[in-house]
Amino acid sequence: MWETKTFSELTTKELYEILYLRTKTFVVDQERVYQEVDEHDLEAIHIFDMIDGKVAAYARVFPQGNNVTFGRVVTASKYRGQGLGKELMDYVLTAIQHNFPHKEIEIEAQVQVQDFYKKFNFESHGKSFLFNHTPHIKMTHPAI
Repeated sequence: MWETKTFSELTTKELYEILYLRTKTFVVDQERVYQEVDEHDLEAIHIFDMIDGKVAAYARVFPQGNNVTFGRVVTASKYRGQGLGKELMDYVLTAIQHNFPHKEIEIEAQVQVQDFYKKFNFESHGKSFLFNHTPHIKMTHPAI
């Protein structure tokens, strides 16, 4: 079941499952050492789908300067290829439209997934750069 919650609305079990999936994917599986949990978690809107008590897909949305951004977009490996990524992006864009209307969206996407974001009308800008030891690229989406 899809959920959209602020940090203070998350249950301890939901928070645990979110952080478990994020750390497993972005630190352990991708072999990156960085501060995965950060101050943005406190201000973010957390969007996730729970299946059998585990987080199957997740992203967080938060304001950044005059724009809005999102990140930590992840689908658990056992659920990849089943359309959860598209559903998640639909929820992310709806949350942005509802909570941050008329704000341009700017993200720093891992290079290997920029084609995924292009399906949702994101455009790449500039050259790729290293962020937390992984190639990223700046992408934008017009205000919605």
